[in-house]
Amino acid sequence: MDKKAHFNIWYWVAAFAGLLLFQYVYTTSQQVAQIPYSAFETYLRDGKVAEVAVSDRFIQGRLKEPLVGGQTRFITTRVEPEFADQLRQHDVVVTGQIESTLLRDLLSWIIPVALFVGVWMFLIRRMSGGMGGGLLQIGKSTARVYAQTDTGVTFDDVAGVDEAKDELKEIVAFLKNPAEYGRLGGRMPRGVLLIGPPGTGKTLLAKAVAGEAKVPFFSISGSEFVEMFVGVGAARVRDLFEQARAKAPAIIFIDELDALGRARGVSSLIGGHDEKEQTLNQLLAELDGFDTSVGVVLLAATNRPEILDPALLRAGRFDRQVLVDRPDKIGRVQILKVHLKKAKLAAEVDAEKVAALTPGFTGADLANLVNEATLLATRRRADAVTMQDFDNAVERIVAGLEKHNRLLNPKEREAVAYHEMGHALVATALPGVDPVHKVSIIPRGVGALGYTIQRPTEDRFLMTREDLENRMAVLLGGRAAEWIVYEHLSTGAADDLAKATDIARAMVTRYGMSEKLGHVALDREPHSFLAQNSFVEERRERDYGAALADTIDAEVRAIVDRAFDRAVALLAARRDLLERATRRLLVTETLNEAELAALIGGAVPEPDTTALAERRP
Repeated sequence: MDKKAHFNIWYWVAAFAGLLLFQYVYTTSQQVAQIPYSAFETYLRDGKVAEVAVSDRFIQGRLKEPLVGGQTRFITTRVEPEFADQLRQHDVVVTGQIESTLLRDLLSWIIPVALFVGVWMFLIRRMSGGMGGGLLQIGKSTARVYAQTDTGVTFDDVAGVDEAKDELKEIVAFLKNPAEYGRLGGRMPRGVLLIGPPGTGKTLLAKAVAGEAKVPFFSISGSEFVEMFVGVGAARVRDLFEQARAKAPAIIFIDELDALGRARGVSSLIGGHDEKEQTLNQLLAELDGFDTSVGVVLLAATNRPEILDPALLRAGRFDRQVLVDRPDKIGRVQILKVHLKKAKLAAEVDAEKVAALTPGFTGADLANLVNEATLLATRRRADAVTMQDFDNAVERIVAGLEKHNRLLNPKEREAVAYHEMGHALVATALPGVDPVHKVSIIPRGVGALGYTIQRPTEDRFLMTREDLENRMAVLLGGRAAEWIVYEHLSTGAADDLAKATDIARAMVTRYGMSEKLGHVALDREPHSFLAQNSFVEERRERDYGAALADTIDAEVRAIVDRAFDRAVALLAARRDLLERATRRLLVTETLNEAELAALIGGAVPEPDTTALAERRP
């Protein structure tokens, strides 16, 4: 029990004692004598009663002359005349008794009032987020404070983002020695914004800065500033900066800044000023009055920088923007070495090999991969985690959980086998395409009846037109195999068609790879970090006419048709191989890279596609 609760209990005890004392004093001051009913009758016969007040149970009144005790007022119990006569016949003395109702009357209104106050305080605590001070504390910052090295994270725990670490080491040097850092007249940035896709380690980097600098670390999410009461967010911003200045040098870290700093006027009513805008305005005002010499650094993180308010990103506020991107192969090796320390590994497990299996994975994805591989090894009661566990974990993350209970009829199972083998054979026939790692007809995930996994041998950051056309041919290889074998199409290629169409539209509208339209970018470059593939189209209003839109649609269709014709031609030239590999796949259900290479054997030259254009469905 804290001091405050202890004080409240004694306050109520004292108040109750005061009420009892008041009742006693008041009763004594009235000097009411309790007399027997028989004495009342005697006084009445003797003419000593001046006045009376009769109720259902009592007779109260005033005597003409005071009694021996000096009382002139009296009270007695009312007795029916017949009953009083009976009592007198047996010489029974009938006495009166005062019944005090003061306590009952007080409790009759104290209990409802106390119950109402208790319910009101409970509701206020719930609305204010459980803070002990109720409404008085609702404007206080809810930031979690990690004093000194309580973050438990240093730069040694952060791997794969060396460029971002180098940028933030400058912040650490300033916090450790502000005077030395500003000796040439320079100043630290008022704010540092960490930008990158989800799971790349932005929050971990901020904690590492605090751990290295050994200063208090104020961590809060952007959504925690916004409450149902107008003005609360702005008050919390003020309180947060006041706390940080009081403990300077310190670091303020705002995670998910886009929840707080969304561009004004985008989501609000015209001419309105909602709670988010007031909170953002207060943050801008704090940054403008931010004295960098006091040793307080503001860090923020977001994966949606394109929706932030321009006033927040201008020079003098968030001066420096640090990109925390997906790691390359070298970065993935470094991250895996950090996470693999906690796992019991077999001798064959190598971080280089695991990194080769995981292109495009973020730091959070790699941590999840190590955990999944460890769980798979534990499930099969192994003594150590093997490379096969990592391989299965990658497939589980990328393609989903195996659905052995999803039974397909023989015809559908055969169609799936031809479809997946079509992808694999087209991929093995084209130059520069990522090699096929595994082909399977075991259903996975929500809707995948089979899957073909390709593993790139190196990280690539540029793609030529030929690379994109090869990728579209591989995507349409499954549909082409179904057309060659059955001469009809199914719904199994819906996802392949969507991806191929997105690539073709990006080639026409963004990359200027159309001969009819020339070197023109008709759509802006998307800035969202949510999509891994840069050619995935963001839906937006077009800024060109209907005639040009028809030309774009025609070009997109022509590119997709050429890719489909190419896939059909490649598989038609390898029809015998397609049949043989499909029968093998139906038996084994899964073919790895070595087994597929043994089936393919020698390479077959790519045929001419001009004669196949008329056969297009």
